[in-house]
Amino acid sequence: MLLGCLPGVAAAVALVLCAYGVERAAEPSAAAPVPARETAAYTAARPPIVPRTAWMGDAGREQPPPRYDDEVVAVFVHHTDSPNDYDCAEAPAHIRGLYEGQITARDWDDIGYNFLVDRCGIIYEGRAGGAGRPVTGAHTQGFNHRSTGVAALGTFSAGVPVPPAMERAIAALAAWKLGLSGTDPRSDVRLVSSNDGSRYAAGTTAMLPALAGHSDGFMTSCPGAALQARLPEIREAAAKLQGRRTDTGDRREQRQEAREEQQEEAPGEVAGQDGRVAGVPR
Repeated sequence: MLLGCLPGVAAAVALVLCAYGVERAAEPSAAAPVPARETAAYTAARPPIVPRTAWMGDAGREQPPPRYDDEVVAVFVHHTDSPNDYDCAEAPAHIRGLYEGQITARDWDDIGYNFLVDRCGIIYEGRAGGAGRPVTGAHTQGFNHRSTGVAALGTFSAGVPVPPAMERAIAALAAWKLGLSGTDPRSDVRLVSSNDGSRYAAGTTAMLPALAGHSDGFMTSCPGAALQARLPEIREAAAKLQGRRTDTGDRREQRQEAREEQQEEAPGEVAGQDGRVAGVPR
């Protein structure tokens, strides 16, 4: 049974270790709506996305209606901590295994990730609700709102090469999803933590990368050191797909240094609790 973090471990152990760092999608918010954003100047084409019906087969079960946010301003990248030597034709079966593990062992109503990407760069729709809509997922504890979760099929710990096709697919997906809200993939965005189990206390406003790793929002090794290290290049590729000007090397280093400093200060620090973004549930 695959749960998305530790496949091959007994379900009882995996339930404790893997579910840590993700959470159920929260109930719909009754907060005031955010005023409409002006039409984005920088957008990207929607990449090819395989619909969930292609991997679901007969595994689907009745589930409640999807939950939505006002928009997506952040993308969290994960890895599934599963073998890397699969044939890409086997990817749908792997995704179905993840789905079945999450709806049974975790008793979730759907797969937590909004999208999944295989080693060949094929993008699959994950959680139900519409690939082009701001579906609330269950992928990054405390920051499931106004974000989308993208899982790389495989394990990308230190020293493991990340397939270029996978990087390109993540960049294309992030460029498109963030472009819908006019968000620069290289920027930092304000998100409000909804769970004390994240790096930030519930209600805390955090500045996080618009294209982040799971570990940016939660104390975890996901998406693996190798994939995390590739995120600066993936951000730049996504920005280029949106038609944005390329960052200089110095500017990229400044952004990264600022993020690392903030992450060191994050545990236990509560800043900006009154700066709640309208439309973001706690």
